[in-house]
Amino acid sequence: MSKEVLVEMKVKEVADLVGISVRTLHHYDEIGLLTPETTEAGYRIYSENDLETLQQILFFKELGFSLKEVQRILEDPAFDRKEALELQRRMLVEKRSHVDRMIKTIDKTIKQMMGEVEMTNEEKFEGMNFDHNPYEEEARRRWGDKKIDETNKKVRGMSKEEQQNLSEGWDRIYTRLAKLRDGAPDLAEAQEAIHEWYEFLKNFGDYSYEAFRGLGQMYVDDKRFTKNIDKYGEGLAVFMCDAMAVYADRKA
Repeated sequence: MSKEVLVEMKVKEVADLVGISVRTLHHYDEIGLLTPETTEAGYRIYSENDLETLQQILFFKELGFSLKEVQRILEDPAFDRKEALELQRRMLVEKRSHVDRMIKTIDKTIKQMMGEVEMTNEEKFEGMNFDHNPYEEEARRRWGDKKIDETNKKVRGMSKEEQQNLSEGWDRIYTRLAKLRDGAPDLAEAQEAIHEWYEFLKNFGDYSYEAFRGLGQMYVDDKRFTKNIDKYGEGLAVFMCDAMAVYADRKA
């Protein structure tokens, strides 16, 4: 397809080309993630650059990035499309390898159920690696090993009584936030509760506002965080993520 045709693609044509809904493209435009030119008649017109950006959005989404995180990446002045593609390829290859190992384990488990093979306990969990935490690695990359190591050391050095007090404080704040989760994250009461959470985290180390925002994003990016936080109330993780972002923006 020539560049001239790409420059003149309307929203329905892009939706059909990519295999996503017109509504999704409208949403991307509304949140400022992908904003094409608009004609005097109100039609959205997508350029070749817009399609390249859309490709990046969909690659990152496939790899589990939230739309907010994708937007921050794309708006970063240091963003390099070639480097992003190389990173995405490495991540997809790793993801494919992991899925292949899991499929082999499933196939072998089925054969064991049929009495065709025997499996050791180790073989039953081959391909599963829950010790690997990419989010801690990302935190180390962004904020340095020293910050993470100091936090871990501080927690390990606490007495059982101190840990119990922290646990109770944690529970109290989360319960308070859960009662507010149906409201707007930028309301005064919500921001007061998030401020309390920010101050509480100082028990574990000093957090910059950007690090605080990044922590909130982990609450929705990492389903393990989401599952544990939402035990206090469904949707709490998303609410906290949004409220922490508002707090960070106001304080920065």
